[in-house]
Amino acid sequence: MPSGPISVARQVCVARIGAPHGVRGAMRLWSFTADPLAVGDYGPLSTKDGARSFEIATARAAKDHLVVTLKGVTTRDDAVRLNGLELYVPRDRLPPTQDDEYYHADLIGLPAITTSGEPLGRVLAIHNFGAGDIIEIAPASGPTLLLPFTNAVVPTVDLAAGQVIIELPGEIEGDTPNHPEA
Repeated sequence: MPSGPISVARQVCVARIGAPHGVRGAMRLWSFTADPLAVGDYGPLSTKDGARSFEIATARAAKDHLVVTLKGVTTRDDAVRLNGLELYVPRDRLPPTQDDEYYHADLIGLPAITTSGEPLGRVLAIHNFGAGDIIEIAPASGPTLLLPFTNAVVPTVDLAAGQVIIELPGEIEGDTPNHPEA
């Protein structure tokens, strides 16, 4: 499955600011775009609520992140205050996708149905906690479902039909409690 930015209300999170780098306002930036340096191509980046906007002045690749300067951020103290801030762009600023490609943002809110056509709920979010993508489904009632976002569990993403098809796993390792022998 393609990984990609995660959406909030048609805003797509494309980066997260990390710790300062040096004393002149540079900072680490984790880009969630396919080409990390492309994060600067989408125009101003905003906070989730849209209250603050930032422009990337310079960017260079580092080991697993970028080192950037933002216009108006000139000191280490300024950079410290931005640590952890997520940066967003409107969905329509992102490049179009190819056939069989999509942004995670395109899935949020879509109905999720089983391979037999039974409704499961709606896609709430796509998460990645480090071991691969997880799709979160909100059923009409009951707790949300967190499922691996793999081809086996999510065999079809049909944007034209506006739905995600889920093959519910039969058993997940660790689901069955260990019972001591009597």
